[in-house]
Amino acid sequence: MLEHFKKQLSTKFPFLENKKLLLATSGGLDSMVMLDLFQKSNYPIAIAHCNFQLRGLESFDDQKFIQEYAEKNAVPIFITQFDTTAFAKDFKLSTQVAARELRYNWFYELLETEAYDYILTAHHADDNLETFLINLSRGTGLEGLTGIPEHNGNLVRPLLTYTRQEILDYAQKNAIEWREDSSNASDKYLRNKIRHDLVPLFKELNPQFMETFQKTQSYLQDASVMVEDASIMVYQQVVSQDDEVFYIDLLQLLKLPNYRSYLYQWLKDFGFSSWGDIYDLVDGMSGKQILSSHFRLLKDREQLILSPIFSKEESAQYLINQGEQDVNLPLKLSLQKVNAVSNPSNTSIFVDEDQLQYPLVLQKWKEGDVFQPQGMGGKTKKLSKFFKDEKMSLLEKENTWVLWSGEKIVWIVGRRADERFKVQTGTENILNIQLR
Repeated sequence: MLEHFKKQLSTKFPFLENKKLLLATSGGLDSMVMLDLFQKSNYPIAIAHCNFQLRGLESFDDQKFIQEYAEKNAVPIFITQFDTTAFAKDFKLSTQVAARELRYNWFYELLETEAYDYILTAHHADDNLETFLINLSRGTGLEGLTGIPEHNGNLVRPLLTYTRQEILDYAQKNAIEWREDSSNASDKYLRNKIRHDLVPLFKELNPQFMETFQKTQSYLQDASVMVEDASIMVYQQVVSQDDEVFYIDLLQLLKLPNYRSYLYQWLKDFGFSSWGDIYDLVDGMSGKQILSSHFRLLKDREQLILSPIFSKEESAQYLINQGEQDVNLPLKLSLQKVNAVSNPSNTSIFVDEDQLQYPLVLQKWKEGDVFQPQGMGGKTKKLSKFFKDEKMSLLEKENTWVLWSGEKIVWIVGRRADERFKVQTGTENILNIQLR
């Protein structure tokens, strides 16, 4: 196994050579074998050990075991202790999820503070199988069946091609000591039930089950790459982007024979879970929306609009004092005195400064706001009616700012100026306000 491992490092993980490696080491069979293999392969390594304090004295015995190993073998070591139970309770997480959060946050912190290049974990082929079966039992898309990636950013899993039995055989042959985790014997967790009850049954039915499973997963990974490629090609034809907002053209989307698969592929990383509701949104009424924790998907006529959910700013007011020439919050505006009107537009207006009451105020529009749209002879119009006539989406309306002078609207920013501040023939002081 050692020679195979060295060959695999040079072919699959050549980027690890001459890098500083941090090995996540629990003291269990898998991590101690990984530690031994890297030591015998002469790589610069250090140990990172987490004491989750979940098994009383046993957790501290694990810590002591790792400390003694590191001292005996002159391997640098980093150790931390977590109150995992309290963390899980505070953030309403399961113990397993809490431990994972704590562990990986600390690992990445070590990479940065101690200048290591990669964190390595001892996940192996049986872990991959168990994860596959867990995802299958809960319901998953293709990505849930493709397995644990061998390389993901700074995280590397060099033992994924080896089975638990191969790792055990190597440990016994090389007299490697390890610690047994008593919680692995309990069927309290789903993973352990699958490990103890389901996987042995598959192996009994087919002695070559691990080999055939790895082949199947390889095929699934190839299929996943093909799906991703197709998704990107279609995305370019159907989706457009403006800063952080994405627009999905429903007319183009519905031409696709399996449009739901593409929607899932594009939206799965934005935290949505009610996929039936998302698919119904395609045929839903304009104005309907679905929310995830940080994003919103809005139906607006012949498109779906995906946008971040920002903190509410309805009551926020931003003051502009007389003489200010540059404004950066909440919008970028420039205010310049000029001698004449030139090329007015929705994004560049000219006003009679003598009619302004300072400080000017920028704030989000409110229901009931009224203005006198320039060019309508002084007739008043509710902003809500103006937005409707302009066929603005809910997202556009929510992101509309209004510039006020006292109790009067000066400008629906980027949309329409107010008649009351229009430059006349006898205007002496002209102010150009431009949205940058």
